[in-house]
Amino acid sequence: MKHLRWHGVVRLLIADEVGLGKTLSLATAALTLTLINEQEIAQRGARSRRRPIVIFTPSSLTEQWQTELLDKLGLPCARWSSRQKVWLDSEERAISPSGPENVVRCPLRIGIISTGLIVQPTRERELLSQVSFEILIQDESHKSRTKQGMGKDAGQPNALLQFMLAAAGRSKHVLLGTATPMQTQVDDLWDQLKILHQGDGRFVLGNDFSPWHYPEQVVPVLTGKEKIDDMEVAWRYVRSPLPPWESSNESDFRRVIHEVRGELGLKPRDFDTAASVVALPRAVRDDLEDLIDSEKSNMGFFQRHNSIVRHVVLRKRKVLEDAGILEKVGVDLHPNQEKSRDPNTFAVLFQQRALRTSEAFENAYEAAQAFGRAYGRRVGGGGFMKNLVTQRLCSSCVAGLNTAQKLLERQAIEDDSEQETMQDVDLAIAEQEALHDLINALKGMQGEDPKLKAVKHYLAQENWVQHGCIIFSQYYDTAAWVAENLAALFPDQLIGLYAGADKSALFRGPENPNRAKRETLKKMVEDQAIRIMVATDAACEGLNLQRLGTLINVDLPWNPTRLEQRIGRIKRFGQTRPTVDMLNLVYQGTVDENIYERLSARMRDRFDLFGSLPDTIEDSWIDNVETLDEKLDEYIDVQKRVNGFDIRYNENLDAEEDEWRNCAKERGLYKIHRSRY
Repeated sequence: MKHLRWHGVVRLLIADEVGLGKTLSLATAALTLTLINEQEIAQRGARSRRRPIVIFTPSSLTEQWQTELLDKLGLPCARWSSRQKVWLDSEERAISPSGPENVVRCPLRIGIISTGLIVQPTRERELLSQVSFEILIQDESHKSRTKQGMGKDAGQPNALLQFMLAAAGRSKHVLLGTATPMQTQVDDLWDQLKILHQGDGRFVLGNDFSPWHYPEQVVPVLTGKEKIDDMEVAWRYVRSPLPPWESSNESDFRRVIHEVRGELGLKPRDFDTAASVVALPRAVRDDLEDLIDSEKSNMGFFQRHNSIVRHVVLRKRKVLEDAGILEKVGVDLHPNQEKSRDPNTFAVLFQQRALRTSEAFENAYEAAQAFGRAYGRRVGGGGFMKNLVTQRLCSSCVAGLNTAQKLLERQAIEDDSEQETMQDVDLAIAEQEALHDLINALKGMQGEDPKLKAVKHYLAQENWVQHGCIIFSQYYDTAAWVAENLAALFPDQLIGLYAGADKSALFRGPENPNRAKRETLKKMVEDQAIRIMVATDAACEGLNLQRLGTLINVDLPWNPTRLEQRIGRIKRFGQTRPTVDMLNLVYQGTVDENIYERLSARMRDRFDLFGSLPDTIEDSWIDNVETLDEKLDEYIDVQKRVNGFDIRYNENLDAEEDEWRNCAKERGLYKIHRSRY
């Protein structure tokens, strides 16, 4: 509401940490803006025309959006079926004629459309590119980005970004939802700011000559690595976009910016001036210089006051918990012998935090390492392939075995988490021999994979099944293998397999799993019909599983923020357990154990550090334990420092009573206009 009052239109990026209700925040904002628009239309009379409201989201989330809008806000909306070419209601009933031309004729006020339609040259994309929207929402907006790499298209916007830049220019209000900006590349964040900046949003980055358009100039200033001492240079950062004086609670900021605006004769919604700093009276200029030189919480002026802080909403779970706004949900980390119901079995399974392994497994692991070394020497580095076999073996023996066999048979190898594919890989003799050694060692293993033993132990003996459990793996091979074995262990239980590319399934017993839609599986968890869900990382966007109280990581991603994404599936608003349990499984004597040991030392008693770990653990860090320790500590130290978001949201946790009173009035208006949606 404040943002709308200051700027007349809304341009915001919602980037809350996982589990804080990003979808509901976007939906509530959309509802409020819709009601305000209805009020404006009622005041203007019959001449006014309603413009459509659209939500663009990945296809896997379209049904979830429709369900949450109806269940949480009582707001019916339509969902476009890319296959049937019709609008569907929440009961899967067609509510429009068939044909791609009807995508621009949504029968309800709010329409939900898959971004998959936009990345392909579809007829729907062509038609939508001519529509002006009242409100445009894009969920998972980090997928609109500049192309990376070294190819001829590097540095160019991808198809989704091109579309969103144009669509935002034709929209009154623009709301984006994304992963936390601290977990994305700087260029990705600027891509999203550029979307907000289009059309009526010129106050986001300022005029065409503003330095805020150039992240390479701005980022060192935002991070405090560079301080601007020249007042003329600092003025260029301040004058475009010139912030509203009410946009901070700092008294000096409000006073000085109000003085500056007054002396330059600017209206409240003027956010740009060509005036030189010397146009200001000396006294005001001195006050502005003192303000720019000021520090608060060891942060400079531009770290506290900038376009990112003004247009990105980033709430942290810990801040909200400490303020009493959000109920705290603790995390007990396992394996932990002190918390085990059966210490004797625990000692058989684990050596401290790692799973005990056999000599056969150790031989297989050495063969995987030998493959990586041989491949790396031959191709110079090796990239995706160098650690492929090791990572998949560290996931499960089944994944390692399947990968080795596919490589020898020259089958395509997909990276489930990074969407890379390697086809028809030529292998040298040494590499083939290493893979044969790995296969022979794994086939010679006696008994069950230690990871499967541990999963069964925690579900059955530790009784985690009572609380419900989500089991994660990076790889489909591992996830499917776990689901099949658990279906045999719990024949009377429904076991869900939540995966991508039409691989999701529902098990009742080990035989003949049935294909299942992901939305069906999510609904069954919500209804508590499914107590055990096995999922891949690639499929977990939008997966809300607060009905489940325990989590098992079958493997450890070399991208630690994925662990935060995983635990965020159950450690979220609506979780009924005061403390959830998380089990991390790694094999003894592997690189995964090494990484987990380093992470565990930094996780103890403060699980929230997961949100302050680097996005990716580089291969070069892993080769040397001291380097890994140094890099992790260096990154964590930087992230622990207070930033502009902390200051902004610590000061604004209590909503003003008038703001909520206004929302209540708008909510009442909803009852009047609901029949129009």
